Amino acid sequence: MYDPTPSERILRLSEPKQHSPVYLEQRPRSSPLWPVSQSALSSKASQRIVDLAQPRGLNPSFTLPKEPETQVTQAARTAAASPRIQRLARPVIKKRILCYENRYVEAPIRTVSPAALHAVVSPRVAELAWPKPLPAKSFPDRGAEWPVSTAAMRAVASPRIGILSQRPTRASTDFVQFNPEAFTVKEAAKKAYCTERIKKLAEPILR
Repeated sequence: MYDPTPSERILRLSEPKQHSPVYLEQRPRSSPLWPVSQSALSSKASQRIVDLAQPRGLNPSFTLPKEPETQVTQAARTAAASPRIQRLARPVIKKRILCYENRYVEAPIRTVSPAALHAVVSPRVAELAWPKPLPAKSFPDRGAEWPVSTAAMRAVASPRIGILSQRPTRASTDFVQFNPEAFTVKEAAKKAYCTERIKKLAEPILR
């Protein structure tokens, strides 16, 4: 049967947390009991509060956990296994032989049946046994060292190739970022006049 009595661990976890001595010395109230106002003492709970205070009931489909022990019937205790059941209950013993004694060196590790030794391969199996051929345009892998032709050794680069082979020259980063005229005001900016539209847009927004 299901026992609703809480365990020792549940009882230990349900105990309130003890305050530290530092908190007891620095707490705002001298007593741990908080004063309750007169209105709270004389107040009456509404029907809504009473309904919410009711504990939640169990689901109608809820069932108590079953006992871990399985009850063995008297018929199962006095039953006698049939020869068929006893034969099926025996473990399957497999032969795990990796080598055989008293055999010559060229013999295979496992014995080959006479039927397999005298078997004749069908044309279909012989066709499937052929390795997959390479494509017609396939070439073998080149070696790590490629031969250089005589024409490539005697070739002379054109002026265009010489220009393209030059590495790009870029200015120094310090010189590019340094601009001595960064704060120089142009003469046209000194003589410019703001239009009425610019003056209107430059006024702050009053909020």
